[in-house]
Amino acid sequence: MSPSDADRTASAVERVSGTPDAPALFICDHAANALPQAHGSLGLPPEQFGRHIAWDIGAADVTRALAAHFHAPAVLSRYSRLLIDPNRGADDPTLVMRISDGALIPGNAHIDDAEVARRTQAYWRPYRDAIATELDTMTGARAPAVISIHSFTPIWRGTPRPWQIGLLWDGDDRIAQPLLTELEKQPDLTIGDNEPYDGALIGDTLYDLGTSRGLAHILIELRQDLIATREDAHHWAERIAHALTPVLQRDDVRRIERYPSYARRKGQRPKLMRTRA
Repeated sequence: MSPSDADRTASAVERVSGTPDAPALFICDHAANALPQAHGSLGLPPEQFGRHIAWDIGAADVTRALAAHFHAPAVLSRYSRLLIDPNRGADDPTLVMRISDGALIPGNAHIDDAEVARRTQAYWRPYRDAIATELDTMTGARAPAVISIHSFTPIWRGTPRPWQIGLLWDGDDRIAQPLLTELEKQPDLTIGDNEPYDGALIGDTLYDLGTSRGLAHILIELRQDLIATREDAHHWAERIAHALTPVLQRDDVRRIERYPSYARRKGQRPKLMRTRA
């Protein structure tokens, strides 16, 4: 790696140190709302960077707290999803959004394929490579799980979302099913099973680094109004850690096992449950 490549990778990725035999690697695709200086503000006013279109509010604090709890490494993005979305596949048409939740993004509106390729190499690829490198370091006698932390808006297009937490998964339910069981032991918790989104998406971070590698994985979504402050984020990290601890002790969660993806399969997606209200 050349010095310029090293500088680029360092600027695109935040790494949290952990023990190599930790039970999981924690990742946060939409951790930040910053932009590199060279891209200015993409033509957007400052208030847009406080919205969910720029980042997953509260997710970074939850990720760091979980990593600390499990003495585990973590990899977080350093730049806004408005620049390029680290969770999308490299050929996904929504990799660089031109309009997001009604907001036109002037700096993205007319970009060409060459600019998308430049952003991919400068910001998307270093994030994916950092996760892959960390997993290569951790994979030994017992494989690590991959835990991705996201957050979602409490209201979407005028409709309130009832869930406090959502578990997103594809064909591999090794974490999803027991984690649901553990979370259901906690009182007054409304859980989404592949809500508010479906976890089967070709090319997303967990498909690329979980499904394809045979590593147990889960994407945990938290409602943004519940984790908007650091104190609240740490509270929810504690709740998740309490439920996740026995799950990560399971032998099957620490093995390499390959499951088929539902992203390209037709028909009814399996459910862990009917979403509890």
